[in-house]
Amino acid sequence: MAYTDDAVKAKLSALNETQDGIMGVAQWVMFHRRHADRTAQLWLQRLKDSTATKRLNLIYLANEIAQQSRVRKKMEFISAFSPIVAEGTTTAYRSATQELQQKIRRVVEVWRQRNVFDLPVQESIEKGLDEIDKTRQGGKKGGLGGSLFSSGPTAPTELQPLIAPQNDLTKAEIAYRSVIETANAEYDRVTNPDAKAPTPPVHAHQLSNVLKTLANAEGAVAQSIKCRRTLIEGLEKLLATNRTALSTEETYHYELSSKKTTIEAKKREVEDGIMRGLTSGHAGNGAAYEDETNRPDVEQLTPPPVESLTPTGSPPPQDQAAAPVEADASYDYPPQTRAELDGMADAGQPVSHESNPGFGTVPSSLKRQMSEEGGGLPFKRRSLKNDGPEFAGEVTLDADVADMLG
Repeated sequence: MAYTDDAVKAKLSALNETQDGIMGVAQWVMFHRRHADRTAQLWLQRLKDSTATKRLNLIYLANEIAQQSRVRKKMEFISAFSPIVAEGTTTAYRSATQELQQKIRRVVEVWRQRNVFDLPVQESIEKGLDEIDKTRQGGKKGGLGGSLFSSGPTAPTELQPLIAPQNDLTKAEIAYRSVIETANAEYDRVTNPDAKAPTPPVHAHQLSNVLKTLANAEGAVAQSIKCRRTLIEGLEKLLATNRTALSTEETYHYELSSKKTTIEAKKREVEDGIMRGLTSGHAGNGAAYEDETNRPDVEQLTPPPVESLTPTGSPPPQDQAAAPVEADASYDYPPQTRAELDGMADAGQPVSHESNPGFGTVPSSLKRQMSEEGGGLPFKRRSLKNDGPEFAGEVTLDADVADMLG
């Protein structure tokens, strides 16, 4: 059967859900792969005019053609279906029951697993199905694809105006990439100097076809440029808004940083006051500071020196007079001290221990005892012959001792 639009429509109308029926139509379509673009357009038109069950069969047919093309590395149908497969799949999914939606989801899952279509095309397909699930039954996702093809959280409000331009740009890119390859191939074929020149009528027809292909490719690229410019305008607006917000936030950040520095300085000051013991115990009603002179006296832990208990060299109390001390001829004074005492005695002055630099200061208790006993130095040497009845009489020394002393 020759390739015509009517022939293609007849094949698509007679399509059934059996495996043999789908494979037979797929083989016939792939045989006419040079008309892949036209076949894809007729497939989409037929899908829109069919019932839900027929649409599922057409999805199966596109799946068979695309996978066979990928295996055989015949990319004509991959390029032809890429711009329209997302729209066709979304149309079939929207009107399908939950059971049919699960089957369509399964087909889309196979496309992802086997990398049948490029990643942007695959993401566009899954995104269209997810949007339908969100709007149906309060966002309840149907069947198998609910957890496998989630597009993630909803975009923020600020990014919502960019979603539509980005989707349009993705579709435009897919569209011109498929036709630009065909246009370049046709151009190379008619301008090849080694190719055999056809007859003028045939050559003119070929050139007309090339012009039409180039015009389609040019229009597709122009559409992509338009979509990209629209997206860039939206991005520039978003960028300007964020730059203004950034300037405001930087001002806030500087002010907060300055306030934080001030509070940290005050906090260190208060902590230093606490460490110095300058704060009172009223922490909640405004702490008052007291001078260290008003603090209560505390007993020192270090004991007083011994000199404070038993002073040496200190003058006697004012209420106690120094007891006069008489020089004793029997006491062995130092030469200088002895001379001073003799001079004081000859002058008629009373002799006391304070007037003798050779003696240390006598404690008050000992001075009191000396006063009660009639005065005198504590180190006075007594005479043996006048010191008691047991020593009365003349003391006789041995001859040996007398010789040693003499």
